[in-house]
Amino acid sequence: MNERSSIGKLKGIGEKTEALFARIGVRTIGELLRFYPRGYDIFEEPVPISELEEGKISAVTGVVSGRIQVSGNQRIPITTLFLKDSGGTLKVIWFRMPFLRGTLGKGGTITLRGRVVRRRDSLVMEHPEIYYPASKYDEKLHSMQPVYSLTAGLTNNTVIRAVKQALSSVGTTEDILPHEVENQYGLLQWEQALGEMHFPKSREAFARARERIVFEEFLVFILTLRMTKHSEARAETPFSLPDHPLINTFLDQLPYRLTKAQEKVWHEIRSDMQGKTVMSRLVQGDVGSGKTVVAFLALLLAGLNGCQGALMAPTEVLARQHYENISGMLDKYSIPLKAVLLTGSMTAAQKKEVYGMIREGRAAVIIGTHALIQEKVDYNNLALVVTDEQHRFGVRQREALAGKGHTPHILVMSATPIPRTLAIILYGDLDISVIDEMPKNRLPIKNCVVDTGYRETAYRFMKKQVAEGRQCYVICPMVEESESMEAENVLDYSASLSEAMGSQIRVGCLHGRMKQQEKDEVMDSFSRNEIQILVSTTVVEVGIDVPNATVILIENAERFGLAQLHQLRGRVGRGKYQSYCIFMSPSRSKETKERLEILNRSNDGFFIAGEDLRLRGPGDLFGIRQSGILNFQVADIFQDAKLLQAAGSAADMILSADPELKSPEHAGLKKWIDSKMNQIMLETTL
Repeated sequence: MNERSSIGKLKGIGEKTEALFARIGVRTIGELLRFYPRGYDIFEEPVPISELEEGKISAVTGVVSGRIQVSGNQRIPITTLFLKDSGGTLKVIWFRMPFLRGTLGKGGTITLRGRVVRRRDSLVMEHPEIYYPASKYDEKLHSMQPVYSLTAGLTNNTVIRAVKQALSSVGTTEDILPHEVENQYGLLQWEQALGEMHFPKSREAFARARERIVFEEFLVFILTLRMTKHSEARAETPFSLPDHPLINTFLDQLPYRLTKAQEKVWHEIRSDMQGKTVMSRLVQGDVGSGKTVVAFLALLLAGLNGCQGALMAPTEVLARQHYENISGMLDKYSIPLKAVLLTGSMTAAQKKEVYGMIREGRAAVIIGTHALIQEKVDYNNLALVVTDEQHRFGVRQREALAGKGHTPHILVMSATPIPRTLAIILYGDLDISVIDEMPKNRLPIKNCVVDTGYRETAYRFMKKQVAEGRQCYVICPMVEESESMEAENVLDYSASLSEAMGSQIRVGCLHGRMKQQEKDEVMDSFSRNEIQILVSTTVVEVGIDVPNATVILIENAERFGLAQLHQLRGRVGRGKYQSYCIFMSPSRSKETKERLEILNRSNDGFFIAGEDLRLRGPGDLFGIRQSGILNFQVADIFQDAKLLQAAGSAADMILSADPELKSPEHAGLKKWIDSKMNQIMLETTL
């Protein structure tokens, strides 16, 4: 049995279980070994009831005080007991477990382990695991049990058994890191790291295993980017585009001047597009820094030189909004270029007409979704493609256009606040420009951090804003109610908010489980002010530009990362009106208050990213998953910034000695990069 063997070769895995594993992307032994736990259940020493902390999973030992009660109804009976130790008493509840009254009512010491939440100013442990008698807990004390991402029908124990069997059955697995790198950076060897990642003997062992795997993930990714950039560095462009006088005329007519940062970035883009090689540039700028105007100038430079420029957006609503804005500017400033819109929902007749305009060169600016690079689109003279970070233009997209005879300039727009040192490593295949200055006409967003007692005041403020013609967002972390989490949820919240606001104010609802067409319809209605208050999950984070929206209320703000909260805040403050962000949290923990206070006092995304990195630090090891920018299995670009920089140095060292990775010591690494290259590059593409 080897890494390429099907997991069906393992004992106890039949066709049904094999199909369940396939649902989570695990088909081979190698994929199973790299299916790392999403977190670990760590069994700590029991703590006194008086020292319990809100929001934390803890174990407590004590005796049952008084009678055990069962309340609620037949559908959801609630079992309640009070656990007592020498320092205090704790209320404990279980859902749908009425039989516990007979099991736990016999007396004796018990240990309970579960999450502690705050209910009406007192702490309650909800649905804990039971260790009766208390000595049973000693068997698990200090252990770290892996917790895997699952699908319906697949249990955590099934995955644990399969991984244990795979680790013991497979022969030597290939260590792709060169020994020189392992030695120089003090990294564990692959097999040891793999075993400790799944079943760590201690926190220290886990930390070392994770360090090795994170380093390898970063190194493979960075080498892929470096080699991509190296292979494309010599690519000459047929599109060397000189200045055009209408661009300066347009800039002179604008009701505002570009900031110095915008002017600098525009100069860098213009120089690239006038050069002899293909532009591959990332423009990084905070929310509202004016990246769109710079992209528009690049599209003008292409169009006014008789070429075509394409702008890809993540959603149809955003594409339509870009189209309306760009068409409006072309008309307003009498620029003789035609813009067209191309999206998947257009009728066949509409698409046919647009295809013809693109093919014949009558359309200079083409705006749309991923439909822009489909087979039926035949460009006349495509010189520029502008994308955003969520639609990173990857190898296959470049090949698709090259196959049509196109090697366009590439401009990637990013609003994700990444410290520049990290951006240089992550976007190693792109040159980087930064817009680090906000337009002078932008009013800074006013922030406040409040507890849930402020909600009625917030509602009154939102009513007042709507009465003045403005609109509001409310962000919730969940779609539906969960018994185990006390977090505001979109479906219930939108119903109660609608009732609180009255019939004159229309409340809309948006979440990730809706079909794309439904999302587009809701967002479209909001952009037209047919919906005054939009209750949404973070699906709105990268959304439409609604200059009329002036208030965003973020419920359970403690559940979001700082960078994500900053992106959400960027949904308001996009127009001429004063805007407000209300961070609401029931948490009373010192850490939560410190984190949210950073957002309260600053609107600078790059500062916030740096503070996020400082607060989280390299010690926050458990239950981590990267979200947003790149989907690494284990690594996190903020938390693991030092490892990312070390991997960048290692990549430079390897490539300076062996640019093509042809030496025998790099054979495993080269093979892995070749097999993963398209996959890695496409993680940030359409």
